[in-house]
Amino acid sequence: MREVPHAGQASAAGAARASAAPLTPAPVAATDRHLAELGVLVVMVFWAGNFIVVKGAIGILPPVGFTFLRYVLASVTLLGLLRWRTGTIRLPHGDILAIAVLGIIGFGCYQILWPVALQSIPAGDSALLIATTPVLTALMAAVTRADAPNAAKLTGALVSFIGVAMVIAAGQRLDLGVSLVGDALTIVAATCWAIYTVFGAQILRRHSPLVATTWAIVAGTLFMAPVGIAQLASSDLSGVGLPVGLAIVYSGTLAAGFANVVVFHGLKLLGPTRVTALQSLVPALAVVLAAIFLGEAIRPEQVIGGVVILGGVALLRRGAWPGRRVTRPMGEAA
Repeated sequence: MREVPHAGQASAAGAARASAAPLTPAPVAATDRHLAELGVLVVMVFWAGNFIVVKGAIGILPPVGFTFLRYVLASVTLLGLLRWRTGTIRLPHGDILAIAVLGIIGFGCYQILWPVALQSIPAGDSALLIATTPVLTALMAAVTRADAPNAAKLTGALVSFIGVAMVIAAGQRLDLGVSLVGDALTIVAATCWAIYTVFGAQILRRHSPLVATTWAIVAGTLFMAPVGIAQLASSDLSGVGLPVGLAIVYSGTLAAGFANVVVFHGLKLLGPTRVTALQSLVPALAVVLAAIFLGEAIRPEQVIGGVVILGGVALLRRGAWPGRRVTRPMGEAA
């Protein structure tokens, strides 16, 4: 609910109406929205590249141990950036508990659940189930009124998911149901990121993306520390060399640190439904980058799936059925 000059001037009925209104992004210039969306698209490239960078590293380091190291680096990097930009690293007043909980859910729980589940299900199954995140986010945003996804937006999210399924199925083995526990844990992990995205939109009404992301990542890193340290302590680290170190630097600074600040900035200006829909592009981008840097072939089915993903994202961006005029709430991203 927005701040008012004098609390006594707001009636109880007015407050109730304000609390029930959708949390649409604040009014901003179209240029700022386009730049925010471009920033999120660049992050999707970083995240797609992260699959390639991390591929060799997790064969040497345990998965949660590797993730813990890169988030330690992300935390240090963002705290330094926060100190440089604001002159202080004081905790955010009034919302530190909420930000910490979101960080534990979005970074701590997610980064523990996903690799644990991956040990019992094929990588293709994991990628497909994680790809439900935009759909879960759209539904959760509609229920909590954190966004105003209409029928076209929801359809766009579903179409994008179908495209992701086509890309994954063409490149990896799918065997859903081989481990119901693993499948369930992966869905819970996807739900964790959806919760972080949807409820993070409310935090951004009071704090900058840099402040919110920094302390959320610090909280998530502290939460995963016991598991990460335990894995590292029980592992043979003799194979750790420069390539693994570079993977940690890339994943910690670009794919984890700066990337999440950019995503939170996009979340503030574009809304959770539109931002997470762009995540559907990651599998297709990963296929393209693997072809460029690893020489892996691109299959026709993956090309078709990529086109379907683009169609779904385009429909979601439009936010309305083609040819139909829709009255948008002030500030809602086009």
